[in-house]
Amino acid sequence: MARVCSICGKGRSVGHNVSHANNKSKRSWRPNLQRVRANFNGQVKRALVCTDCIHSGRVQKVA
Repeated sequence: MARVCSICGKGRSVGHNVSHANNKSKRSWRPNLQRVRANFNGQVKRALVCTDCIHSGRVQKVA
C-alpha cells in the first residue's frame, strides 16, 4: 500500500539530513496519514487521508 493521501495525492518528499560538518545524507518526510471511515459518493469506505484534508473539510467523516 502506497503512503499517499487518497484525496489530494500528497506523498513523501525527499531531501537531505545536513550535519554540522555539512555532510549530507538522504532522508524523507512522510505525510501525516490517518485511516478514516469516510463518505465517498454515498458509500462508506476506509481510506488513508492526510490531516490537512481532514481539517479543511475535504473529507466527510463517518462516526
